[in-house]
Amino acid sequence: MKHNWREPRGIDDRVCGSFKGPILMPNIGYMSHEKTKPMLPSGFQKLLTHNGKEQKVLLMCNNKSHCTEIAHKVFSKNCRTSAGRAAQLAFEVTNPNASLRSEENE
Repeated sequence: MKHNWREPRGIDDRVCGSFKGPILMPNIGYMSHEKTKPMLPSGFQKLLTHNGKEQKVLLMCNNKSHCTEIAHKVFSKNCRTSAGRAAQLAFEVTNPNASLRSEENE
């Protein structure tokens, strides 16, 4: 929220509370702490990888605080190699068989 944001006041304002709708009034509890914002419930921070070259970046990160997630548009063959490479580097993969699910259904 910008520092120049002003609270809406008025009976006809959608945010103010007189109308139902998708826009909610931001309160104090809406923001999370900056250090815990990118953190998953398991305690890891997620890094999105598209290929094996991007997994070299994982070597610079700590495998006890970071995990990898294989991108949505990765082919199943590359998904298998990426999951194997992450296992060699001792990194946890949040979706190890992401593209493999569609092959099983067919």
